[in-house]
Amino acid sequence: MTDISSMEPLLPSDGNRRLEDLVAELIEKASRFAARLNPVLHRELGDLVRFMNCYYSNLIEGHNTHPVDINRALRGDYSRDAKKRNLQLEARAHIEVQAMIDRGEMPHPVVSLEGILWLHREFCIRMPDDLLWVENPETKEKLPVVPGELRMHHVQVGIHVAPEPEVLPDLLRRFTEVYGSRGLSRVQRLIAVAASHHRLGWIHPFMDGNGRVMRLFSHAMLRELGVGSELWSVSRGLAREVKTYRDLLMAADEPRRGDLDGRGNLTEAGLSRFCEFFLASCIDQVSFMESLMEPAELLNRLTVWCEEEMLAKRLPRGSLPLLREAVIAGEFARGQAVALTGYQERQAGTVLNTLIKKGVLVSPTSRSKVRLGFPEDVVERWLPRLYPITN
Repeated sequence: MTDISSMEPLLPSDGNRRLEDLVAELIEKASRFAARLNPVLHRELGDLVRFMNCYYSNLIEGHNTHPVDINRALRGDYSRDAKKRNLQLEARAHIEVQAMIDRGEMPHPVVSLEGILWLHREFCIRMPDDLLWVENPETKEKLPVVPGELRMHHVQVGIHVAPEPEVLPDLLRRFTEVYGSRGLSRVQRLIAVAASHHRLGWIHPFMDGNGRVMRLFSHAMLRELGVGSELWSVSRGLAREVKTYRDLLMAADEPRRGDLDGRGNLTEAGLSRFCEFFLASCIDQVSFMESLMEPAELLNRLTVWCEEEMLAKRLPRGSLPLLREAVIAGEFARGQAVALTGYQERQAGTVLNTLIKKGVLVSPTSRSKVRLGFPEDVVERWLPRLYPITN
C-alpha cells in the first residue's frame, strides 16, 4: 500500500545552485517583460496567449485542434463532425478556465485540495459527455470521469502504477502541506512550482484530465507568486520538447538510486533534472514572448504589413498612424483619428471604420476608445511563430 512517504522527496535538497540560478533568471526576465507593455495592450494580448496556451496544452495530450477551429469555437461556430466538435469544446473549456484564473476568480488557494478539485471540476463541466469516459485497457470497461471528484479506480500511466484510490486524500494533504507551506522562501516556492508539477502527475488524482489540470495548476501557481502572467505560457515550451518533457516526467517516477540520490523513496536526481527542465522552459518562453511582443519590433512588423496592404489597396491611406497609436498608447479616442491621419473628419472616420471592420482595431461601442485587435489572418505576420496558423 502506498503511503505519504512514497512520494518523497517533494522538493530537491536546499543549496541546488543550478535551480537557484534558474529561479533568479526567471524572476528577472518575467519582471522586465511585464513592465514593458502598456496595460491595454497587455490585456488584449492576454486573450491571444490563452488561445495559444490551450492549443499547446491540448497538443501535449495528442489532441491537435487547429487554431482556426479553436477560434471558431470561441465564436460558437462548431463543426458538424462530432469528433472535431468535441475537441473544439475541450479547447474552449481550457481557455475559459484559464481566463478565470487570470481574472483572479479562483475561489480557493491554488495549493489546496479545494483548488485542485476546482480546476478539474471547472474544466470537466465544460466538456462534452463523450470525453468524460475512459476505457479500462484490460477489461474494456467504460468508466466515468466525474468533474471535481478523485478517482475511485486503479490506473496505470505508462509504466507508472498510480497510487491506490484509498490513499489519494492523504497524498494530496501532504502535497498541499509541503507546497503551500508559508515557511518556504520565494526561491523555494518557485522550485516548488516545478516539483509539484511532477508530483501531481505522479499522484494522478483523477480518472482523466490530469495533464490539463497539472498545467493549469502550474500556471495558477506562477501567477499567485507574481511571476506568471497571461502574457506567456510554459505549455508552449513543454509541447515543443514534448518527448523530453515526458521522458523527464517518467525518469522522476523512478526509485532512489543509492545513498547519493537523496533520502526519499523516489530519485532526487530525477526530480532535480525535471525541475531544471521546467524552469528553463519557463525562461525560454518568457524570452520568446518578450522578443515577439517588444513594442518597437511589433510596430516594425505591423508597419511592413500595413504598407503592403495599402499598396494592394486593401487598406486606405492613413491607416498606419492609427495602428501605430494603438501599439504605443494602448488605446485612443475616436476623435483623435483626425489629428492622427491629418484628414478631414469624414475621411478620417472612413479610415478608422475600415480598420475596425477588418478587426485590426477594436471598439466595443460607437463611443468607446479604440485599441489594437488581433484577427486570426494577421497573427502570423504580426506575431510570427506564436502558433501554426495555416492548414
